[in-house]
Amino acid sequence: MIEGRPYYLRLVSSPEELAREAGAEFVRLAADTLEGKQNFSVALAGGSTPQRMYRLLAEDERYRDSVAWDRAEFFWGDERHVPPDHPDSNYRMAFDTLLRHIRVSPAQVHRIEAENPDASMAAKAYEDLLVRHFRLSPGEWPQLDLALLGLGGDGHTASLFPGTDVLEDRQHLVAAPWVEKFHSFRLTLTANVFNRARHVIFLVSGKDKATALKAVLQGKDQPQLFPAQLIRPASGALWLCDRDAASLLVEPYFQGQ
Repeated sequence: MIEGRPYYLRLVSSPEELAREAGAEFVRLAADTLEGKQNFSVALAGGSTPQRMYRLLAEDERYRDSVAWDRAEFFWGDERHVPPDHPDSNYRMAFDTLLRHIRVSPAQVHRIEAENPDASMAAKAYEDLLVRHFRLSPGEWPQLDLALLGLGGDGHTASLFPGTDVLEDRQHLVAAPWVEKFHSFRLTLTANVFNRARHVIFLVSGKDKATALKAVLQGKDQPQLFPAQLIRPASGALWLCDRDAASLLVEPYFQGQ
């Protein structure tokens, strides 16, 4: 179980309702943030569950017209080591489903340049971008306003996979772990970056996530096996889950209240 930090679980009935709830949270957090500062920074996630939310934000005017898109800054929590036009690119998915449909300038979109053949150099370039954008001094960490995350059936989140060296990385903002199961590098923000976000939302859907969700939230603290347990923001993470994903959880669902 995630100890020492609160988490909050909100159950919904279906993937479609999950997209609506996530979209509403996005709209609310953007509005709340922009009352007190100039920009709203968000790290986007890949995967089919966030994709539904992105489509809703782009296509449903009740959501789309409620966000000051010209004041949003878009980053990515992780990326595949592929060019931006590749079908597996997280950037391409977000661009096709959301960014191309809303009023944002190229200067607001901060993608990971994963087309670089050297994954470690791509990670370093993205770290440098974060340092510049957030005007960080040595030893400081960026504070995103919102980090969106998913959960894999093996307990990974972003590209923090079980048994990879990045799980122990407390120095870098961005890393390029080798993921043996895919025989490829990935590019990912490190756990410390996610943990310093003002708001963290996990989006989890489907019965294939039920075992991992139970292990992460209600199992033993084993982040090497279930890396999503590393994400422990001080303010608590919100887990938006459909009932299929939450089918193995044991009450009480909520911790840290």
